[in-house]
Amino acid sequence: MTDASNVSAEEPQLAEPHLGAVLASAGLDAEYVRAEGNILYQRGEDGGEIPVVDFAGGYGSLLLGHNNPAITVYAKELLDAGVPVHSQFSLHPEAAELALALNRIVRRETGDAEPFFAVFANTGAEANEAAVKHAEMDRGIRLGALLESIGSGLAAVREAVRDGSATVPTEVFTRVGLGPHSSGAASLDELIDHINAHNEAQAQRPPVFLTPEGSFHGKLVSTVQLTHNEGYRTPFRALAAQARFVPLDQPGALRKIVDEERGTLLGLVVEDGQVRVSERESPVICAFILEPVQGEGGIRELSPEFVREVQEVCAEVGTPVIVDEIQSGMGRTGDFLAGTRLGLRGDYYTLAKSLGGGLAKISVLLVRASRYQGQFELIHSSTFAKDGFSNRIALKVLELLEADNGAAYRRAAELGDRLLAMLGSVRDDFPEVVKDVRGRGLMLGLEFHDQSGAAAAPVAEAARAGLFGYLVAGHLLRAHRVRTFPTASAPGTLRFEPSIQLSDDDIAWLESALRDTCDIIRGGYQRPLALPTA
Repeated sequence: MTDASNVSAEEPQLAEPHLGAVLASAGLDAEYVRAEGNILYQRGEDGGEIPVVDFAGGYGSLLLGHNNPAITVYAKELLDAGVPVHSQFSLHPEAAELALALNRIVRRETGDAEPFFAVFANTGAEANEAAVKHAEMDRGIRLGALLESIGSGLAAVREAVRDGSATVPTEVFTRVGLGPHSSGAASLDELIDHINAHNEAQAQRPPVFLTPEGSFHGKLVSTVQLTHNEGYRTPFRALAAQARFVPLDQPGALRKIVDEERGTLLGLVVEDGQVRVSERESPVICAFILEPVQGEGGIRELSPEFVREVQEVCAEVGTPVIVDEIQSGMGRTGDFLAGTRLGLRGDYYTLAKSLGGGLAKISVLLVRASRYQGQFELIHSSTFAKDGFSNRIALKVLELLEADNGAAYRRAAELGDRLLAMLGSVRDDFPEVVKDVRGRGLMLGLEFHDQSGAAAAPVAEAARAGLFGYLVAGHLLRAHRVRTFPTASAPGTLRFEPSIQLSDDDIAWLESALRDTCDIIRGGYQRPLALPTA
């Protein structure tokens, strides 16, 4: 077996070499050898360990910290006990227990009386992919039921006209786009054929998904089309779901988009001996998917007003709401669900990241019982989902989060307030450098003013290429042993998503690092950022 640490420097780099080069250019090509709490350790040139304060937090996956002792001890016990990890297509009582535990918490926070069924996956993107698939399956079933009901109605009308108990007024033909006709059997056949053709055309329309501008829901075939960043979507735009991106700051924009996409199914009914045209909403819009706090979009919390409009419009047209709590959920913002305080209520919820406690790779899709299609379980599956180890680790995570009446949630909120106050003081002292500070709990962002006109040519060039945040992250790491990254779709915004093991010393350390960085930027880079030299 080859020890990775002994691989010769002369050997070719075959594991994502382009990414490695990008990391190196920004000074982010660090190798970490140990992790504990809120600290990662690099190996120094002398062989010793160099501590790095981790504010990236596994992109929000480490609310309980690196190698949380309670979780690692439990993981060892599970492995020592020989817990079956792979026992697919059998009963999993621990998965049932996990689903019940998640239901208790979600329903407590939302006040929802209806249960949610659980479908397990491995990653957040997979959970969102499962949500998209289930929503489309449900839409297809609802559409089929509508068409069947309309077909039965057409057959009943045909029979009524034939036995003379109903007649077809001329305006019915005009109403559906045909010219004036007599009410004979041949004309009725033409009318019904025309309606069937119209309905078939509506039924063949591809589903449309709605999501806010700035959204990020993963990089799989379907979820990448629901991610606003064109750089992720464009290479794969021919492959999957059609999405409409809804502006966040334009009241009424959602309703306008919905009106543009709506479809109508036609039918016939008999009223007082005369045939009339009926209209039914065609379920073209498959789902609205949104993050309560946009992670990769720059740590932007949705407004209660926007959420209210989403709930109202989706209820009107029967469109389900998928709440993506992959990054914002699991207590990171001070509540189990970030959407709770916004009044956001979903038909679907997706959870991942910290659900695995920093050790297990697990995610879950929760589907409202009245929306759930049981046959989905037979056509959607995953080899590694719902494994015995991950389920039990997730149960331990929930136990830790819920302990002492939710002390972990309170600590996330309190630490977040302290961290936000510090970031706000940096913004106030460097208003020409820091554009905005925002977020909630331990999901915070600091946005820099555009640096594309910076006096230092390499900095200006990086800013124009969308890489300025990576240069700052490299400086923070190399000069101050602080680890963080920009958000993927808003690279001028640094993310801060540490664990609840964050200390006041860690916050003070970050403040010193940020003030040094802002001083360099304000000074026109006369003192350079600590970056690799060519």
